[in-house]
Amino acid sequence: MPAYPYFHVDAFADTPFTGNQAAVIPLDSWLKDDVLQAIAEENKFAETAFIVPDESGEAHYELRWFTPACEVALCGHATLASGHVVLSMTPDLRTVHFRTRQAGILKVSKDGGAYHMALPAYTPSPRELDRAVTALGHAPSETHFREGGYALFVYDTPEEVLALEPDMRALAEFGDQWQFICTAPGTDTDVLSRVFVPGAGIDEDSVTGSAHCVLTPYWAAQLGRDSFTAYQASERGGHVRCTLDGENAVLGGACFTVVEGQFNLP
Repeated sequence: MPAYPYFHVDAFADTPFTGNQAAVIPLDSWLKDDVLQAIAEENKFAETAFIVPDESGEAHYELRWFTPACEVALCGHATLASGHVVLSMTPDLRTVHFRTRQAGILKVSKDGGAYHMALPAYTPSPRELDRAVTALGHAPSETHFREGGYALFVYDTPEEVLALEPDMRALAEFGDQWQFICTAPGTDTDVLSRVFVPGAGIDEDSVTGSAHCVLTPYWAAQLGRDSFTAYQASERGGHVRCTLDGENAVLGGACFTVVEGQFNLP
C-alpha cells in the first residue's frame, strides 16, 4: 500500500486552531489528477497542497493546490504551509521556491519565528458587479474586479462586513474560480476582510492569501503606504502582514503543524 508523508498545518496562525487549515503532501512524482482531487475531497480542507521535486532547475519544487471540489490557479495559505513544511525539514535552507502552473515562481522565506511569502500583486479595476452585490445582501461603496475571478467589495465600516450573510447558492453560480472579497478599514488592524468562495466548495474561507494579492495593492494605494496589517474575520480568524513590493504582494505570517503522519492509498 503506497504511503505518503502528510502534514496538517494551520497557516497564518500563531496558535493551533486558528488561521487556515491546509494539508501538505510531498510526492516523488505526480499522481493522476483524479487521485489528487480525491485526496483533497477526503481531506475536506480549503486546500490540499501537493509538492514534487522540480526537475526544470527553476525552483526547488513544483506546487499544485486542490480544494475539495477543484484545482485552483493560486492559493496563498497552502503555499505558506508548504514553505513551512519544507523549511522545517531542511533547517539549512532559508528560502524555498515553488514552480506553479498558473501563478509563476513563488517563494517562501524564514522570517524569525514566522515566514514571508512573495505572491503576484493583482491590482483590481472598478467594475459594476450588481448581481454579486444582490447575492451579498448589502451594497458596498465600491466594487472592483481583477481577471481570474477576484471580485472586490469595499465597505465603509467593519461592522458592515461582519454583518454580511450572503446567498451562497447565488454566489456559487459565478463559477469555481470566483472569490468574493469583502473589505473595510479595520479597528485593531489597518484592514479587515471576509472572503467567500462557494463555487470552489468553500462558503467562507478562513484566511485567504490569494485574496490579499488583491487587497495589498488596493489598500496600499488607499492608505498611502506600502505596508499594513490585515485581519480576515472568519470564524477561525487570521492575521496577515501585507507589503507591496513592486509587482509582488509580500505576505507574512506564522504556521503551526497540528498533525504529522502518512496518507495511505490502495
